[in-house]
Amino acid sequence: MAAAGPQIPLSFLLRQLWLSLLIFGLAGEACERVVLNVPSKLDADKIIGRVNLNKCLRSADLIQSSDPDFRVLDDGSVYTARATVLSEERSFIIRLSDIKTGIQKEIPVLLGQQQKVLKKRHTKETVLRRTKRRWVPLPCSMQENSLGPFPLLLQQVQSDAAQNYTIYYSISGRGVDQEPLNLFYIERDTGNLYCTRPVDREEYDVFELVAYAYTADGYSADFPLPLPIKVEDENDNHPVFTKPIYNFKVPESSRIGTEVGVVCATDRDEPDTMHTQLKYSILEQTPKSPGIFSVDPKTGVITTKSHSMDREVVDKYTLIMKVQDMDGQFFGLIGTSTCIITIEDSNDNAPTFRQNAYEASVEENVYNVEILRIPVDDKDLINTANWRANFTILKGNENGYFQITADKTTNDGVLYVVKPLNYEEDHQVVLEIGVSNEEPFTRDFAARVPTMNRALVTVHIRDQDEGPECSPLTQYVRIKENSAVGSKTNGYKAYDPETRNSNGLRYKILHDPRGWVTIDENSGSIITSKALDREVMDPQNYLSNITVLATDQVGRSCTGTLIVSIEDVNDNAPTIPQDYIIICKSKMEYADILAADPDDAVNGAPFYFSLESASPDISRIWTLNRVNDTAARLSYQKNAEFQEYLIPITVKDRAGMSATKTLKVNLCDCTHSSQCFAAPRSGQIELGKWAILAILLGIALLFSVLLTLVCGIVGTRKGKHFPEDIAQQNLIISNTEAPGDDRVCSVNGVMMQTANNSSQGFCGTMGSGVRNGGQETIEMLKGQQTLESYRGAGHHHTLDSCRGGHVEMDSCRYTYSEWHNFTQPRLGEESIRGHTG
Repeated sequence: MAAAGPQIPLSFLLRQLWLSLLIFGLAGEACERVVLNVPSKLDADKIIGRVNLNKCLRSADLIQSSDPDFRVLDDGSVYTARATVLSEERSFIIRLSDIKTGIQKEIPVLLGQQQKVLKKRHTKETVLRRTKRRWVPLPCSMQENSLGPFPLLLQQVQSDAAQNYTIYYSISGRGVDQEPLNLFYIERDTGNLYCTRPVDREEYDVFELVAYAYTADGYSADFPLPLPIKVEDENDNHPVFTKPIYNFKVPESSRIGTEVGVVCATDRDEPDTMHTQLKYSILEQTPKSPGIFSVDPKTGVITTKSHSMDREVVDKYTLIMKVQDMDGQFFGLIGTSTCIITIEDSNDNAPTFRQNAYEASVEENVYNVEILRIPVDDKDLINTANWRANFTILKGNENGYFQITADKTTNDGVLYVVKPLNYEEDHQVVLEIGVSNEEPFTRDFAARVPTMNRALVTVHIRDQDEGPECSPLTQYVRIKENSAVGSKTNGYKAYDPETRNSNGLRYKILHDPRGWVTIDENSGSIITSKALDREVMDPQNYLSNITVLATDQVGRSCTGTLIVSIEDVNDNAPTIPQDYIIICKSKMEYADILAADPDDAVNGAPFYFSLESASPDISRIWTLNRVNDTAARLSYQKNAEFQEYLIPITVKDRAGMSATKTLKVNLCDCTHSSQCFAAPRSGQIELGKWAILAILLGIALLFSVLLTLVCGIVGTRKGKHFPEDIAQQNLIISNTEAPGDDRVCSVNGVMMQTANNSSQGFCGTMGSGVRNGGQETIEMLKGQQTLESYRGAGHHHTLDSCRGGHVEMDSCRYTYSEWHNFTQPRLGEESIRGHTG
């Protein structure tokens, strides 16, 4: 089964082909011919078909038609330029040119008339020829909104089975038995396919029909044949903007090319055809000033193209935007929209003073008052940062008497006096005022004009009759320490601003927390009322704040503060607080000496240390070297002996006052100072551990001797007898826990000093007394008087008579034989008595 189109005479085709070959042979390389079937009557600006230009020359940039009744668009669409009636077939040439390469090609186009009626074929007719069986239909299309006449023949459907059988045809699908119903029908006997009415492509762009061939008895003679029918688009839809009104904003200072906004339109016609190829343009601008804006014809982007936007002249523009299909060709359909562009304000106008100079007046001593309003003009948008003014006092306000602010409502500059003015100092003040905006100026504007407008303001100061003035409010005076009571010095001074002197003023102290001074009523001088010693005061008491009242003759007054400070006098020499220093020679090579001075720093450090009063022996052994401003280092020679040294050290302050102190230094053989501690005022003799050990060993040896003597007495029957009282006076047991005033001598008779530094002589003992916190001490006394009485001297003294008396050193010495002859008999007798008892 196959579909067949209208039949064209063979002679006509051969003639057209010959003409085409002749034309292309003369003009350029020919491409494949295109045949378009059209009605005999063609209206103006109607599409009659489409030619595939890319198939012939893809790079063509110039398209021309040889027939002025037809024009060809870039996409290959062929349109009628005017109404045309075709009495027979007609042909023309489409010339394609590539200007860059010089290539030219031509496409021959043949316009054939559509056949309205096809001959009905009967089964008994002889088949003249056999056609090749085709399983797919020829491409079939129909024009959108076709004018007919209806029913309109589209094509003929045939089946090869019709050569041998009587075949009947039918169709189904959308447009036949589906909506839209009865749009197509097929003649049962001939297979001619007809359309009954116009079709809107935007509603139905293609119809998928199915054709059937069957015999008279209802058997299928062939497979069902798909019949797609495409509806060729007609440019019957106007492009439409997405919005009826567009609103955009752009700053007035925008540069050329600044994007304002984008407009967009749509077209319901077939996409990717000339019918939907849109072109944008500005149809009209209001106000009708020179062109300010432009639009990209392809994208619809609106941009600025002029510097002449001025919001202060025109603050809003209205554009009538046009969009046209067919790429903007005159026969394309048009749509319009309104675009409103608001010009936003930029700071391109400086605020200006209405005058170059202003004057104002104010009384002296008045402050926090408004004295002048200065209006300014600014063409920028009101109540915006571009309009609001910033005022600045550029000159004349170095002392801070004035302040200027902006009135937010009127934008005026308001000038205030914020500190009291003095007529006696200045009769007038000239201020230079500058004004600018809160928002910085635009770059282009700032480069063309000054960014700040200026004006002069002369402020006249009016005089007032005023009282005394305490100026400066706080005054200072220094009094030297140790000044005599009643000393007078400068005090507080006030003055009359009219006469600029202090005549006729009276002074009085309102408050004096220290009570150091009194004030002279007429002159304001101060008089010391007590002796002042800076060194006995706390540092926070070196100053005194005195409140002074100054009064004129009519009772007007002012108050001020007089700060009195005590000035230091160099009345104190530097001192060394150390008295006694222990240096362990094995561990220490020096000792640091510190000094202090209660005077002020100006009379204090740095100190200068010296040994200028020392003896040659001390100077040979000891040296002083500076450590810092308040310390020196005392060093000794390596051959210095272990002993106490009295070293006089002189210290001098920076003002020259000096003092000498004798420092006792104990150079000791120790590893820690506690091992050789000695203090001259201790009142006792401290013994080292080796001395204590020697004494204990001596005591042990004494007991051994006594034990030997006792044993000897027991074995002895004969001997000399000493009186009992004499024996009792030679052995004394003492349990004294604390040292007394007893005077002792060493065994070898060498005189030793007593604990209380007494110079009197005393009787000796066999061993030194050991003060050991209650440890029992045994003293063996050898009294001169006791032995003499035994020897018949006629004197009988006890131990008490020996204490406190003056005894010659030689009288304490006896030979060993005498001592032995004296003690042995007595010890023997006592032993015998003990045994007999």
